[in-house]
Amino acid sequence: MQDLGTLAPITASTNRFVATVASLTDAQVRDGTLIPPWTRGHVITHVARATDSLCRLLTWARTGVETPQYASMDARAAEIEAGAGRSVADLVADVRSTAARFEAAVRALPPAAWRTEVRMRTGELRTPTALISTRLRELEIHHADLCAGYGFCDIPADAARWIIDDIVEALTRRPQTPPLRLEATDTGLVHVLGTGGPVVTGRQADILAWLSGRSPGTRLTASGADKVPAAPFWI
Repeated sequence: MQDLGTLAPITASTNRFVATVASLTDAQVRDGTLIPPWTRGHVITHVARATDSLCRLLTWARTGVETPQYASMDARAAEIEAGAGRSVADLVADVRSTAARFEAAVRALPPAAWRTEVRMRTGELRTPTALISTRLRELEIHHADLCAGYGFCDIPADAARWIIDDIVEALTRRPQTPPLRLEATDTGLVHVLGTGGPVVTGRQADILAWLSGRSPGTRLTASGADKVPAAPFWI
């Protein structure tokens, strides 16, 4: 049986996300985010619908019956758009209910299912353990995206490192990823992609903000390059 202790960071992250959403007014839900043109309502709805999509993948792992993450990308976009204008109360209820479904789906997995690979919308194969990492990444990065008082520096160091590891793993599967070395000055995190690339250095939170495409890297430094390069495409 898989150690379900990995759910504890997910629960804590969910509670933080819900607290931020609940602190907003209905008018503030329509304000902008770090990922325009999405409003906060779009981001919050996306988190809920992405959670449903992970539940579908967990169902696939549990039953062995192929269950796509999304019916189509058009359907995914339509769901997000349809839910973006809802009230704070409705958004909070949606995030809470989908979080409960995700936890129930994880707990329902029999031992053999933890070794089953399922295919995400990107074509990437993942086991349920890796889907838990995906869930944490979605919660924490999109929490920062809300621009509502929770930034990348507020992400717990262990969670931030987990997310960086997850992004780097995705980058290693892309043949077009340029060589790069990452060094966090505050946590000791080091990642090396290929050989001969620039060394990007800074606080772990700033590395995550840059690596996830939310920051141009103004708080980072780069040796072996004239400036901090654009973050490599990872999703």
